Amino acid sequence: MRTLLSLILVLPLLALAQVPQSNPLPKLSVCVFDPLGANGPLFNTMKDYRTVAFEWGADVEPRAYTDEKIAVDDFKAGQCDAALVTGSRARPFNKFSATIGAIGAIPDETMLRSLLATISSKKAAKYMREGQYEIAGIMPAGPIYLFTRDRTIDTVEKLSGKRIATIDYDKPSIFLVNHIGASMVPSNSANFSGKFNNGSVDVAYAPAVAYKPLELYKGLQDNGGVLRFNLAYMDFQIIIRADKFPKGFGQKSRTRVASYFDRVNETVEKATQEIDEKYWMDLSVETTQQYNEMLRDVRIKLRDEGIYSGKMLKLMRKLRCKANPAAAECTEKLE
Repeated sequence: MRTLLSLILVLPLLALAQVPQSNPLPKLSVCVFDPLGANGPLFNTMKDYRTVAFEWGADVEPRAYTDEKIAVDDFKAGQCDAALVTGSRARPFNKFSATIGAIGAIPDETMLRSLLATISSKKAAKYMREGQYEIAGIMPAGPIYLFTRDRTIDTVEKLSGKRIATIDYDKPSIFLVNHIGASMVPSNSANFSGKFNNGSVDVAYAPAVAYKPLELYKGLQDNGGVLRFNLAYMDFQIIIRADKFPKGFGQKSRTRVASYFDRVNETVEKATQEIDEKYWMDLSVETTQQYNEMLRDVRIKLRDEGIYSGKMLKLMRKLRCKANPAAAECTEKLE
């Protein structure tokens, strides 16, 4: 994941000027997951975020972590007042916001833009806080694609029995791998690419921003392929202990972060273009519909198991149906 993070190179909080403060501000800290530590792009981004936070009445000092689990554990233990982690790690703090990454729920960039704008507005503020925790910003990192070492593996049926590098702390990923009858190979953001590249697994999933820095083309070689289908969208979330921050801090932060969607997305688009065209595999219209129906069933089951937020799933379904009212799901009340 050194990768995934290092590719979101220019999160857009960089161009803001520091506002002089006549009175001392409360000293707060943020656990920042960046595989490159204090020299990494996300950590540097949060140093710039500190400058922005002065405007909102807080002095937020970033602390670098190269292990996301430790960053999360320290945040839980109160060692930090805020944290910057991946959306899947945000689930214990806010199920609503973590459900943005629901499998197959966001078909394209247009819907993602609309969704982030909606949940970053003042009207959605009540959903962005659970107990003492509040989501203070969400940054997109692009669609997650299926990478296969054998391009003949292009249907769900052909995935049965295949070895898939599966992030071992992400319950939705584990559920989906088991659901399709594939063989789960426990992995994490630091080692999944190595397993794919050396042939320890047949399939891996990752956003386009991981392709070049993780050298996934080594695993693809001559016979591999990348399925041009959005399995989910990856994101990063800023989480704060609301009672530690000035009143209104979370909303100001969400609004600012959401306003830079286009600039962040430029990085994602550039990374997508770097994938050699020969690797892309397109599904037929019929197969795409089958995939969407299967993933919808998976989302509903994960909702019923308490992993996904029903409110977020309804919101995303509403946005999908607004864009495509003729879709089968739009005539049924399943989400």
